[in-house]
Amino acid sequence: LGLGCGAPAILTSACSSEAGAQDHGGASSESQWAMVIDVERARNPALREACREACDRAHNIPRIPDPDEEIKWIWSDDYQHTFPDQVHQHMPREQLELPVLVLCNHCTNPPCVRVCPTQATWKRESDGIVMMDWHRCIGCRYCMAACPYGSRSFNWRDPREFVETDAEGNFPSEFPTRTRGVVEKCNFCAERLRDGELPACVEAANQVPGGEGALIFGDLSDPNSEVSRVLASERTITRKIALGTGPNVFYIV
Repeated sequence: LGLGCGAPAILTSACSSEAGAQDHGGASSESQWAMVIDVERARNPALREACREACDRAHNIPRIPDPDEEIKWIWSDDYQHTFPDQVHQHMPREQLELPVLVLCNHCTNPPCVRVCPTQATWKRESDGIVMMDWHRCIGCRYCMAACPYGSRSFNWRDPREFVETDAEGNFPSEFPTRTRGVVEKCNFCAERLRDGELPACVEAANQVPGGEGALIFGDLSDPNSEVSRVLASERTITRKIALGTGPNVFYIV
């Protein structure tokens, strides 16, 4: 799934002939899409809700009221749960409870891929995105057990009943709807990247007053991409780095 060279500037790195691997990811891929989230700038409740709403609309994600059955592609958690290896007992409570946007990390070494018995989830060699094929998913949930970030959700019931439709019964987007008994997660908006667009959450964040640059997206294999420049100039961390999964979602803290 490639991008045409007429894509927006932030995305045209996929057209670059330079595809050198970076330390933080992409060693086994031709390129590696990545995201940088500025924790302080993304603490704005309006921005975080805009990101989730945009993602929900783009992917027909259901809003199920039961928290035990919630389907989440991008959501908020507090700092102490997001970065348990980055806290200590003397940190101020405000820091521990700071809301952080979280999503699938599209790991360089994704444990979910290794345990899937049907290859329903796989890492794309072209760009490092960890994808899902819901037709192959048998609902064993091995991938959920293997993911150390809680980034996958299981459809305990028919999710289409909880997606708000218009007056004619149409879903918000043409993105394929899922069925009961399958796992789903963020796909870095692969369908939008195909069309040269930014992920829905990034686009939504940029439209919130003061939110431009809170979420940055680009290709790690391109040293001139915005994510590469930010990682070279800002102090960033990733989630549970000691596990060796190689997350490709980075946080400015």
